[in-house]
Amino acid sequence: MSEEAEVNTPAFEPKSSIQEASRIGMQAAVVGLVLSSVQNALGTHSHGAMGVVTRTGGTIGFFAAMGAAFKFTETYVANERQKHDALNGAAGGCAAGFLAGVRSRSLPMAIGGCAFLGAAIGTFDYTGQLSGSTETKDERRKRFFKSTPPPLVEAASE
Repeated sequence: MSEEAEVNTPAFEPKSSIQEASRIGMQAAVVGLVLSSVQNALGTHSHGAMGVVTRTGGTIGFFAAMGAAFKFTETYVANERQKHDALNGAAGGCAAGFLAGVRSRSLPMAIGGCAFLGAAIGTFDYTGQLSGSTETKDERRKRFFKSTPPPLVEAASE
């Protein structure tokens, strides 16, 4: 890495693994609830509306567990390494993929899920860092929005 790139990278700020995992786990549980609702609506059964929880409720817990496992592992690895890079995402993806394979009760599926999801998320993070700019959020905002022109009175007096 060049010296210029090292100067522009922000300092590492550790995050709470438990707090981040809880936040993402809750968001993933909402996605699982939506998917469980769709499964319940499309299936024929006599459970009624409670079938979202009783019949297909495992989907909610599975999505919550995958999201929490991903974010906990990603944040924990980042805190240990004190870096934000693609390896953190790859480790989180591996944990989530392993969990998906364990759900199918197959160790080869767990290892394959770890390899596939870890590689996919790691590649996604890596390409985002390659094409990403060192521009801050405020600089992007100033560049995106139009700046107001100076008043005509000041322009004429200069």
